[in-house]
Amino acid sequence: MRRRWSLAALLAALLALPAAAQPVLNVYNWADYIDPAVIQRFQRQTGIKVRYDVYDSLETLEGKLSAGRSGYDVIVPTSEPTFARLVRAGALRPLDKDKLPNLRNLDPGLMQRVATVDPGNRYGAIYLWGTVGLGIRLDKVRAIWPEAPLDGLDLLLKPENAARLATCGLAVMDSATDVLPSVLAWLGKDPNTSDPAELKAAEQALLAVRPQLRAIPGSGALLDMLATGEVCVALTYSGDVIQAAARAREGAKGVELGYVAPKTGVHLWFDLLAIPADAPDPEAAQAFIDFVLQPEMMAAITSQVRYPNAVPASRPLVAPAVRDDPSVYPPEAALARAFVPATPNQAGERARTRLWSRFRAGR
Repeated sequence: MRRRWSLAALLAALLALPAAAQPVLNVYNWADYIDPAVIQRFQRQTGIKVRYDVYDSLETLEGKLSAGRSGYDVIVPTSEPTFARLVRAGALRPLDKDKLPNLRNLDPGLMQRVATVDPGNRYGAIYLWGTVGLGIRLDKVRAIWPEAPLDGLDLLLKPENAARLATCGLAVMDSATDVLPSVLAWLGKDPNTSDPAELKAAEQALLAVRPQLRAIPGSGALLDMLATGEVCVALTYSGDVIQAAARAREGAKGVELGYVAPKTGVHLWFDLLAIPADAPDPEAAQAFIDFVLQPEMMAAITSQVRYPNAVPASRPLVAPAVRDDPSVYPPEAALARAFVPATPNQAGERARTRLWSRFRAGR
C-alpha cells in the first residue's frame, strides 16, 4: 500500500513539474529557411520544444558565435568561410554519427565537396545549397531596355547599364562573403584572391555602381524588396529570388521575377547543420539534425523555401513546380562552371572587410 502511495506521489510530482522542465532546443538559422510544419512535427514526435531565432547574414551569425556562450544548440553556417573558421577555432562539436543514421541519406558527391573544409565530414551535414546571382524584375527591365543583357553580371556591374536601370531600383545584398567572389570572377580574377591590386579592382567595380544602388540590405529585407517590386535588379541568393517570385505571383500585382546564374562563374555554396561546442543540449541537437535529414522532411523544406537539398531520395517528394525549376536545381552546364570559394587568409579577410565598409559608405 505504501509502495502504491509512493508511486502515486511520484507521478503527481512529475505532473506538477513546471513547463520549464520540458527539453528545449535552441536553433539559429537563416530567415525564411525552413518549413514551420517540420518544426511542429519534431516537437510533437520528440516532446522537445524548439526556440527558433533567425539571422540574415553570415556576419551576424559569426558575431553571435564569436562572443561565446551563444546559447544555441543547432546553427546553420555556410561552408566557406564561416563554417571553415568555426572548425579551425574549435567552436563546433563533432557529430556523433552513431546517433545520426540519416546521414547516409546525403549525396556522397556533395558531401565530398565540403570535405575540403571538414575532413571526414566530422562537424557538419549539408542542409541546403544554392548559388549567388541576379534577381531580375523582367517586366520592368524589359520595359526600360528591351535589349538588356539578361545573362550575367554586366547588367548590374557595368556603370552605363546600372545608370540606365537605376530608376527601377538596384540592390546588392549586404555580405562581402557572398558578393566579392562573384565580382572577382566577373573581372576574370581568382574568387579567392588576397592580392591587394585585384581586391582594389573589385572595390572600384562596386564603387562605380554604388551611386546607382537603392539599397544594400540583408538578404531577408532584399527578398521582400524583390517580391514587392521595389527593386528590379539585385545580386543575392538564388533561393531568395525564387521565394520572392512565388510571393510576387501570390500577390498578383504584375511583378515578374527571374533568376540568372552569372555566365562568368557561378558561386556555389553549402549551408551545414552544425552543433556549437558549448551547445546547452547536444543530444537534442543530434535528434533534430537526424529528424531533418529524413527525405520527407527535406522535401517539405525544399518545397517551402525553394532551395535544393542534398538528400537524393527527397527529390521525387518535392513539389513538382520546385523540383523541375532549373533555377532551384541547376542543370549540369551551370554547375560545370561553378566554384566554391575558399576562406581568405587573415590579411585577405581584413582587406575584404575594409573594402566592404568603404563600399557601403560609398567612398
